Amino acid sequence: MRSSAKLAAIGLAFIASTATAFALEAVTVTPLATKTETASGQPITLPQKNVRVVFSTFEIAPQAGLPVHKHPFARYAWVQSGSLQVTNAETNESNVYKTGDFVIEMIDQWHHAKNVGDDVVKLLVIDQMEGDVENTLLRAK
Repeated sequence: MRSSAKLAAIGLAFIASTATAFALEAVTVTPLATKTETASGQPITLPQKNVRVVFSTFEIAPQAGLPVHKHPFARYAWVQSGSLQVTNAETNESNVYKTGDFVIEMIDQWHHAKNVGDDVVKLLVIDQMEGDVENTLLRAK
């Protein structure tokens, strides 16, 4: 490569790197939560093949409940509003999640949930599953 071409390449690399630096100065990142375990203390495990990610919103009316169910794969939820009590059906231990909380749901453990407040519970939910498998299984009565 000729020296003028080398200088031009170095100049372009410098401009690109400084442009990136300027762009990053305009971005503020605020970590909201860091977790390494599910709500019941399990290590977080992820699907290993044919991963499918589904992003959903949930609205749960005041005093309404979800039936006993479980998730074979990872599910994450951010509580946008309200108060949601989640109870592990196997241990009967409960947690109440409120506006702003980040929830990593228990994996493959039966549980149920109830809106324990006067406001609608609004959730942003992210599921990670393998292939076409659903991530919510209802327990037979």
